[in-house]
Amino acid sequence: MTNATIPAMLRRMTPPLLPSLAHLPLGLFAAPMGVCGLGLAWRTAAETLAAPAILGEALLALGAATWLLLLGLHGLRGLRHPGALAADLAHPVRGAFIGAVTIGAMLAAGALGPYAPGAAHALWFVGAFGHLAVAAVTLRALLTAPRAVESLTPVLLIPLVGNIVAPAIGVRLGEPALGWGFFGIGAFLWLALHPILLGRLVAGPALPAPLRPTLAILLAPPAVGAIALVQLSGTHGVAALGLWGAALVVALALLLNLRDFLRLPFSLSAWGYTFPAAAFAIATMEMLWAHAPAWAMAAAWPVLAAASAIVALVATGTLRRAISGALLRPEQEPVPKC
Repeated sequence: MTNATIPAMLRRMTPPLLPSLAHLPLGLFAAPMGVCGLGLAWRTAAETLAAPAILGEALLALGAATWLLLLGLHGLRGLRHPGALAADLAHPVRGAFIGAVTIGAMLAAGALGPYAPGAAHALWFVGAFGHLAVAAVTLRALLTAPRAVESLTPVLLIPLVGNIVAPAIGVRLGEPALGWGFFGIGAFLWLALHPILLGRLVAGPALPAPLRPTLAILLAPPAVGAIALVQLSGTHGVAALGLWGAALVVALALLLNLRDFLRLPFSLSAWGYTFPAAAFAIATMEMLWAHAPAWAMAAAWPVLAAASAIVALVATGTLRRAISGALLRPEQEPVPKC
């Protein structure tokens, strides 16, 4: 047997995993966002509700590990299938999930913070400034290349408004000044983009079924904004309380739409439910802890339980797709390219 025949034999013996990486969804980066977000929610519950601390830390470890795994797989995908990755980045919906990569880095830094603050600070720095670059590129594209209205979806909030995550994590890592700057960027872009998205959703056309779970992303900016203001100001002041109120009305509207959400077939866009639900749970615990009587803290448990159930259900559906092989098959275009 010659050395030249060994690679050919290995290719015949190895399952066709690597070629299938061409279809690895970029949107899967929403998964570590959801899992890390839930881990941070349980970490907050350990501080405010006397919940077991191990639950939050275990979820944070799982979320950070998932982010690292996806980063490695997409790096390999970019080497082996650069055209497929480039097509995702150019897509009006899938391309927005590049922002989930940098948000995931910031959330992973939050997970790492209590254990390795130096490494966490470096990771947060990369994630925060990486997301600033993502936001600038996305904004430039919107300003210079008009889009069809069908391509304007809530997923645009991920690359544009994700800067608001930076202070929610960065203040505890010793970066309050940068945190205020990133908060300003995220708040400005949220206030600019939100009425455009709301007008598009009200006037139509309706979102296609695979994208309807992304309506939950509308909950994230006010919820994360409330958390960020608590961290930046050191108080649970009226501005943070007001943002939580804005998040509350969005959460109630989504709850009233629950029956329609449950009728939808499972798709990976269901991860769009997870991070907003976790962020709203954190903001709710913070506001009840600061402003409500002690007995009212019990109201935080159903919100935390709902966020946990959402993450568990979506993770189960994703694992089923992975086991069946459907996770690495081509997806149908949810919106036309433009």
